Amino acid sequence: MLFTRKDMVESKRLWEGGIIKLRVDSLKSPGGEETIREVVEHNGGVVIASETAEGKVLLVRQYRYALDIEILELPAGRIEAGENPFPAAQRELTEETGYAAKTWKELSRMYSAPGFCDEVLYLYHATDLSFQGKNLDFDEETDVVEVSLDEAWLMIADGRIRDAKTIAGIGILASLRK
Repeated sequence: MLFTRKDMVESKRLWEGGIIKLRVDSLKSPGGEETIREVVEHNGGVVIASETAEGKVLLVRQYRYALDIEILELPAGRIEAGENPFPAAQRELTEETGYAAKTWKELSRMYSAPGFCDEVLYLYHATDLSFQGKNLDFDEETDVVEVSLDEAWLMIADGRIRDAKTIAGIGILASLRK
């Protein structure tokens, strides 16, 4: 049975935090079947596939609390409430890598986990980089890693890169080179 938003009879907000909101929707079909949907609401995020003049892709190595490990990923961050994605991408690239870019292009918009979350990720390609200095949030620490696109693919294949948005970004970037 397919349930849609038109079948919602009640929606309860269970949590409203600084990054996410959680709601539970009760649904009832015209035939009387009932179910619930748990939905994580998120302002969205940006992902930046940036390349140096030498064709190296910038990755960041950072600790991710939810996983309790350091991972390699493309620079990324959340969009603040009411913020447009492009300025967020510019901000996040400089914050996490120390680089600013002169040339930008939006490559894709993707859903991070559409089974339970409404987050949209905006993927940008950034080139013509110049180093400005990092401006990390107080609770962030990143190491910038420059790799060739071929090396990035090997890192995906051998499990050193396991972040979905990074895998998608590397794949889209590679498709542009064909």
